[in-house]
Amino acid sequence: MVTKTEETQLNQLEIQVDNGGGGAWEYLCLVRNLKIRRSEKVLKHGSSILNDPRKRSALGPDEWTLNEQVAIAAMDCQCLGVAQNCVKALQKKFPGSKRVGRLEALLLEAKGLWGEAEEAYSSLLEDNPLDQAIHKRRVAISKALGKPSIAIELLNKYLELFMADHDAWRELAELYLSLQMYKQAAFCYEELILSQPTVPLYHLAYADVLYTIGGVENVISARKYYAATIDLTGGKNTRALLGICLCASAIAQLSKGRNKEDKDATAAPELHSLAAAAVEKEYKQKAPDKLQLISSALRSLKI
Repeated sequence: MVTKTEETQLNQLEIQVDNGGGGAWEYLCLVRNLKIRRSEKVLKHGSSILNDPRKRSALGPDEWTLNEQVAIAAMDCQCLGVAQNCVKALQKKFPGSKRVGRLEALLLEAKGLWGEAEEAYSSLLEDNPLDQAIHKRRVAISKALGKPSIAIELLNKYLELFMADHDAWRELAELYLSLQMYKQAAFCYEELILSQPTVPLYHLAYADVLYTIGGVENVISARKYYAATIDLTGGKNTRALLGICLCASAIAQLSKGRNKEDKDATAAPELHSLAAAAVEKEYKQKAPDKLQLISSALRSLKI
């Protein structure tokens, strides 16, 4: 994660380079070290160095790192000619390199040659079955082709090898949600909450899924995870506050005819009032023009 200090330093250096103040190489190094994608700037300033024989030779071995960086930026910008030239230079310098092989496959993807790219990735995986980047590229191809079921299958196989990859679990959850496979998505968020219990985003997403599945037990659980989100964010998550209101209304409707001493049902009106007041306060401070609209919506909920 990029800190505010690092982002400020990067922005200042970018302005300096754009205004002709020098420091292009330092800027490119910082972008690479921070793992930020600023493809247009990288393509512009990286190409200016590579196209200048004096500047290029001054880099020494870093010339090849820059070729790789510019190649990826060029693919992002669909400047495939530039990308092709960078990849060719790397192929010539490092024949048979697996790292260059990944770039070749990326270039095939950028050209829309999905079948050839998939073959290239499969070949690379035969040599190194534990290459995480290649596994993820295969998932990306399946998504690009509009085949979420295949992407899910590939991600499940990937997670058998790399169970601690939180981004992969989150991606899998989103794929399941796109196919309305809510119980499977819920399982993914459960895994995320178990591994990172202090991340409010996972509690919020899990609550949304439980609320969507429906049923009084699921809605009661959803309310608990909305409450956990509010607790973890210091009461600043408006979506979770609205979720409490919706859950309170749903529980009240679903609990009709049930035992009046049921604590989950009797707590619904009080929680709704507290959450609604917090939501209205938030709107009054940040979006006063929409306060009447949200107040009307909250009053329309049946408790």
